[in-house]
Amino acid sequence: QWVYNILEKKAEADRIVHENPDPSNGFVLVPDLKWNQNQLDDLYLIALVHRREIKSLRDLTAEHLPLLRNVLQEGKEAIAKRFGVPGSQLRIYLHYQPSYHHLHVHFTALGYDAPGSSVERAHLLADVIDNLAMDSMYYQKRALTFPLRADEPLFKKFQEAGKV
Repeated sequence: QWVYNILEKKAEADRIVHENPDPSNGFVLVPDLKWNQNQLDDLYLIALVHRREIKSLRDLTAEHLPLLRNVLQEGKEAIAKRFGVPGSQLRIYLHYQPSYHHLHVHFTALGYDAPGSSVERAHLLADVIDNLAMDSMYYQKRALTFPLRADEPLFKKFQEAGKV
């Protein structure tokens, strides 16, 4: 609901850094709650797409390339304009598994070791775009590894199935 409140401007409307209102290829860019916005060393923003049916990386196909390219280009431009940080100094990625199931893209300062920015969980948006351009169904076919904590319900299911 938090995501929908932002998208509908019922919450955090004053925190929006950029918005592309297009219902198919648009998104809202907001500072992540983990970033206090006082320094750029730990810059952290989130792009929330307007499309509600896209839950995660697994849902993406070549049909979503215009959306993903918009997020990449407009997100970098908005951050450069507002915060003076060029796109070359950003890490732009999606999590798999995501912490919530509404497609969102993370923008962090390149030097910031943000939670979940490691290779086990983060998929660079530029790579996602390239993969989908080569194969529309890449993320439906590809085996994706991801870390699980011992207290997560999914980990327990793997244990019960004898897969751990």
